[in-house]
Amino acid sequence: MISLSPFRKLVIAASLVAAPAVSHAGIFISVGFAPPALPVYAQPICPGDGYLWTPGYWAYAPSGYYWVPGVWVQPPSVGVLWTPPYWGFAGGVYGFHEGYWGPHVGFYGGVNYGFGYGGSGFYGGRWDGGHFAYNTAVMHVGGGFRNVYVDRTVIVNNNNFNHASFNGGPNGVNARPTPQEAQFSHENHIAPTSMQQSHFQAAQQNRANFASANGGHPQNAAFQRPGMTQGAVAARGATPVVGGNRNGFGTANEVNTRQGNQQARVNQGIRSGQMTPGETRNVENRDASINRQANADRAANGGRLTGQERGQINQRQNNVSQSINNDKHNANNDAAAGARNGATPGQERGAARGQEQHDAPRGGGGEHGHK
Repeated sequence: MISLSPFRKLVIAASLVAAPAVSHAGIFISVGFAPPALPVYAQPICPGDGYLWTPGYWAYAPSGYYWVPGVWVQPPSVGVLWTPPYWGFAGGVYGFHEGYWGPHVGFYGGVNYGFGYGGSGFYGGRWDGGHFAYNTAVMHVGGGFRNVYVDRTVIVNNNNFNHASFNGGPNGVNARPTPQEAQFSHENHIAPTSMQQSHFQAAQQNRANFASANGGHPQNAAFQRPGMTQGAVAARGATPVVGGNRNGFGTANEVNTRQGNQQARVNQGIRSGQMTPGETRNVENRDASINRQANADRAANGGRLTGQERGQINQRQNNVSQSINNDKHNANNDAAAGARNGATPGQERGAARGQEQHDAPRGGGGEHGHK
């Protein structure tokens, strides 16, 4: 590894955290001191079939290490698995190895992230005939899932009591890639999805995520879905936030609140079967694009949105709201959901709308009375 001055390291770290690299084979950020220990937190329940867990980790910016909350996400395609990022000590510095999607879980430093990521491989579930089956011995998925099994033999009981978040170095995890993991490193890897990228960027913008502010105990240690407050959990030992914030990332404003409400509507659509995976992915990608626009506009205006910018974002959210409504109430989905529930398409449509009205935040707004 090339030795860099502390100032040079910070410049590289700042530029690459703001714009993550596409490649996932090398080390792009190096820091002269170790990341904090992994916080202890509970896993939120899985929001729907096909979602995969991506554990939280410490990332780095010029002002220090910050926590990227664990979150359930939809993979970019059926059959791929997530290899978490990790920090590795070599040449006197700690280098960051980015996470990626691939046909197998590769080496992630031997770090015990929990929830099926015990340090080597992944034992939280498996792909089975185009559907993901969850191992509820190590995954908290909640009720209503058909594709589940229990395998307690994979539960890892090791001596990693300090919850080290890095490989090598003083107090780090002592692990090397197995021959199989080395082979997996040469497979075709897929970059994090747009929703994951939005999640990374939002985490960096919340000062409460920085270890200097939370002492290694982030208030938002994990989320059920990117950008949502529902299902958020704090790390053990975290200090409650007085007043809180409405979107979980320190930007309490109606733009982000509405986006979180729309994601809640999507979540209900997944549970009811009214939204297909393709429809869900389309809406989530559009939401991620809106979030990137809002973040860029705020960065350019001292953390605020101008009236014109707010209007543009609101219009885009109106369009997404209309798409959610159309997706949840089209004839094909109503018929399919009705067949599963022993109802006519009309009855299913009415039941879904009633449930949506029950789940919708109070106060109106948006099209059809929804936010």
